[in-house]
Amino acid sequence: MENLWNDQEAAQFSHSDLAMRVYTSRLLGRDPSLVLHGGGNTSVKSTLTNIFGEQEDILFVKGSGWDLKTIEEPGFAPARLDVLQRLGQLPAMTDTQMTKELKASMVDPGAPSPSVEAILHALIPLKYVDHTHTDAVVAISNSPDGERILAEIYGDSVLILPYVMPGFVLAKQVFEATQSADWSKLEGIVLLHHGFFTFSDDARASYDNMIRLVSLAEGYLEQAGALEQVAAAEYKPRGGDHELLAQARRRASELFGHPMIARWKQDARSVGYSKLDRIEDIACRGPVTPDHSLHTKRIPVVLDNEPGPEMDAFRDAYHAYFDANAHDGLTCLDPAPRFAVWKGRGTVAFGPNPKRMGVVSDITDHTMRAVQWGEALGGWTALSEREIFDLEYWELEQAKLSRAPARKPFEGKVAVVTGAASGIGKACVEAFLAQGAAVAALDIDERVTEMFPGEGVLGRVCDVTEPQGINAAIEAAVAGFGGIDMLISNAGAFPAGRDIEALDPESLEQSMRLNFGSHVELMRACLPYLKLGFDPAVVLVASKNVPAPGPGVGAYSAAKAALTQMGRVAALELGQHGIRVNMVHPDGVFDTAVWTEEMLAQRAEHYGLSVEQYTSRNVLGASVRSCDVADLVVAVAGPAFSRTTGAQVPVDGGNDRVI
Repeated sequence: MENLWNDQEAAQFSHSDLAMRVYTSRLLGRDPSLVLHGGGNTSVKSTLTNIFGEQEDILFVKGSGWDLKTIEEPGFAPARLDVLQRLGQLPAMTDTQMTKELKASMVDPGAPSPSVEAILHALIPLKYVDHTHTDAVVAISNSPDGERILAEIYGDSVLILPYVMPGFVLAKQVFEATQSADWSKLEGIVLLHHGFFTFSDDARASYDNMIRLVSLAEGYLEQAGALEQVAAAEYKPRGGDHELLAQARRRASELFGHPMIARWKQDARSVGYSKLDRIEDIACRGPVTPDHSLHTKRIPVVLDNEPGPEMDAFRDAYHAYFDANAHDGLTCLDPAPRFAVWKGRGTVAFGPNPKRMGVVSDITDHTMRAVQWGEALGGWTALSEREIFDLEYWELEQAKLSRAPARKPFEGKVAVVTGAASGIGKACVEAFLAQGAAVAALDIDERVTEMFPGEGVLGRVCDVTEPQGINAAIEAAVAGFGGIDMLISNAGAFPAGRDIEALDPESLEQSMRLNFGSHVELMRACLPYLKLGFDPAVVLVASKNVPAPGPGVGAYSAAKAALTQMGRVAALELGQHGIRVNMVHPDGVFDTAVWTEEMLAQRAEHYGLSVEQYTSRNVLGASVRSCDVADLVVAVAGPAFSRTTGAQVPVDGGNDRVI
């Protein structure tokens, strides 16, 4: 492991115990082999002055919902240390009671809820406590002889304890096991199948111990040849693969009860893992640590060529797993898988939204590696099905079901938007993202790959007049998000105004190819996936020039009219598949790249108007912005228009000729 401590960085956090706790927590969080997505927790024991001017001993422990990689001081819950220590002396307590008491122990009710490990942190009699879910140590513990190997690696310097559930039970276990411990000699505690604790009265010493002790475990794996056993291979997608993926996403979503997105992971390690001999057995023995089951479920679904029946078999097995382990009062979670091993092709991560899918994807990466390490040490041996079930159906997790936040309108749905780097297209991308959709943003402008941050956008350079480029972009969108539910066909250009007498064939052909033909080709490429989509919709961005053309724009008006007519035909043809096709007709949207100052001056002159008069010539006297068009597009693609197809909707501030 790399020790990331930096004296210059550390000096910026040296003004308080809590600030230093922030610094070393972030160091741990930077390494995903130690901490993944909210996993692990840290604490520091310090003091605060209360309202009476008295000094109180306080445990600052990582709060719920915070990630060590980015944690700030407000991310630590301040709880009264003596209260937590007294709670640790109780003979028994349910986790629901513990959660209530932890909340009551806080000196700031506005702070985040303390970690469920807060009592354990309080009982360790040293100032700084670091807890990680280190891949190397947990992978070794998930091997047939793991406990002996860890004892061989660490000797008496590290206490090794069997797995128990997190929370109060774990705190009691550690407390009882350390009653006679010499804390000056004890460097760490291993919780088998769970994680690693280090501690010290000095922040750097606790961090250094974590890095050094985990490095010893990694060194053992290297000497045993385990690190070399991680498979890598290549796979070139074949015809039909992307449609199979969309079918898998469709069925997983049905089992989940809402649309999900999916990421096909085709990197060398994912493909290599999917090609392992006996992968059906190896992949389905259990997770690296039970905590992962909260994100990934206990095991993946193994896919080959029949996603529907394979998903249904997973559903049946999950229900059997619940029935075999459940007790009264439990609510069965959805039976949808969260990740798949696609034999010979890689892996697939499923999630209700891009963030959750990203968590699953990252955990899958670490799981594949750790499983193969365990195989090299004699065979991957996870905890029992019952122990994993108890964590997945922990009473604290069941309580969260009633507090789940409301879903955004388009959460789990996938939109493809063309012309996405500017104007109406860019506004559409932003509007769909705000409503929870994942978006494939296509544009010929290379900036599209970097202009939208976050996991919810796939920016792809695409010339929509090239069918091969369209097909590649659509396949990339499906690989990235699992399917397509909405197509927003927007890319276009407004050619220089020319009367028919001066209109050359090449200019007409260029306009027809971009403003008409590319939209048809795009629909054709998306249709196999739209047929598998959820409330699938196509929105064609046409123009006011369709119902009310103007002189000098024949090439543009004719192409948009042809597009509108094709959209009407598509509505007739695709209704049987539940696909809605509607057109929007913008006008006077002058904050787009189409409208240069030269173009505005030219069109205004054509009508005998000033530029100011030209840009406000509508019934409402209101400017029409790209975001106004985007809001209408989102509405047309959404439930408000669920019973509308073949419609042409203006967004022009009111054009007297259209009216």
